[in-house]
Amino acid sequence: MKLAVLISQVRLEEKLIFAAAERAGLELVKVFDKELVLDLCEPSFPEVDVVLDRGLVHSRAEYSLRYLSGMGIPTVNSYEATILCDNKFLTTTILHETGIPTLRTMIAYTPQAALAAIERLGYPVVLKPPVGSWGRLLAKINDREAAEAVLEHKEILGSYHHSIFYIQEYVPKPGGDIRAFVVGDRIVGASYRASQHWITNVARGATSAPYPVTPELEEIALRSAQAVGGEILGVDLVETDEGLKVIEINTGAEFKGLIEATSADVPEAIVEYVRTRA
Repeated sequence: MKLAVLISQVRLEEKLIFAAAERAGLELVKVFDKELVLDLCEPSFPEVDVVLDRGLVHSRAEYSLRYLSGMGIPTVNSYEATILCDNKFLTTTILHETGIPTLRTMIAYTPQAALAAIERLGYPVVLKPPVGSWGRLLAKINDREAAEAVLEHKEILGSYHHSIFYIQEYVPKPGGDIRAFVVGDRIVGASYRASQHWITNVARGATSAPYPVTPELEEIALRSAQAVGGEILGVDLVETDEGLKVIEINTGAEFKGLIEATSADVPEAIVEYVRTRA
């Protein structure tokens, strides 16, 4: 079996996946997205059985997966699932439509409408770009003065990332949130990501500790993966007075913190699942 891995750079996670693939006897093809040239009129790609997307640049991954889909090459995750997970608006919408507990969220298109939405939700709120990762460009807004200042800055910056206002209720975390790592139809492990800062991404310095895979966590995480049609995902959740709620879902999710905190062999689970998709 020949496995292609679509990558932007080789992190610890990719090194572990490569090692697991070699142990399983798979022939490995490393495809760096920065080197790709996609001929839309005469499609071509190395002859492989399946492609695992581990790219970091959302737009490159989305275009590449759509291109491969058109060639009939199986990909994990699919183009459709990746599009849903890469856009917080689409993720939140599908979660709400399928009855999965998630945080109350509003979308606005102008600073004036965004300010009205913020005051409807009530302070504090979290302002996020609809597309992005690693906790970048997030702002916790505690009062009207802060809201007016942040919205003005976003309007002046004027880039695509700042033109849509994604506004979410703020839920105080008791020190952190939860990352459940889904592979296929099971959770291979879960960790509690703790930080003194309200942003709890491991990439931003949060620490990980084991978190039990309770029936509630398993149900919500697997339902979330099914809702977006994803196969290998990081589902991020937060504890609330009403139970667990999903914050977001990530394709190509990092799992360094999870394997440091638990005994879960995430790379092996990924490789074994990809073999079934070839």
